[in-house]
Amino acid sequence: MVVTACALDVEAAVTATDAWVRGMVPAQKTTGAFVTLHSTEDTKLVSVATPVAKSAEIHESNMADGTMRMRAVDFVALPAGKRIELKPGGYHVMLIGIEKPLGAGDSVPLTLTLEDAGGKRSTLVVEAEVRPLGR
Repeated sequence: MVVTACALDVEAAVTATDAWVRGMVPAQKTTGAFVTLHSTEDTKLVSVATPVAKSAEIHESNMADGTMRMRAVDFVALPAGKRIELKPGGYHVMLIGIEKPLGAGDSVPLTLTLEDAGGKRSTLVVEAEVRPLGR
C-alpha cells in the first residue's frame, strides 16, 4: 500500500510504503511499528499517533559498546529524494499502552505528523498491517 500526503500549503509530497506492526503475545503492552518514507523535499517526521495505543514514540536503536540501546528521538530527518526505512534495529515507532494484543492480519491506523523545512506541518494517515511474530 502506498499513501501520499500533500497539504495545500506544504510543497513536499511524502509517500509511505510497507507499513507494518509486529504482532504481540497476550500479556504484551508494547510493540513496534515500521514503514518506509520518501519525501520530495527536506522534511521531518516529528510525531506519530494511533488509537490502538496510549502513546506512540519515535525511537532509534543502535549498537554501543556491544549493547543494543534504544532511545526516544524528537524527529527523523527525511532528506529530499531519499528513502528512509523505519525498521527493526534502527529508527522505528514504539506503540505503548496497548489494551488488546494485536494479531496477525489486524490493521493499525498510524497518523504521521510531518514538518517541512519552513516549519509547516501536515499529516499522513497510514494503515499498517500486523505481521505475525518472527517475521
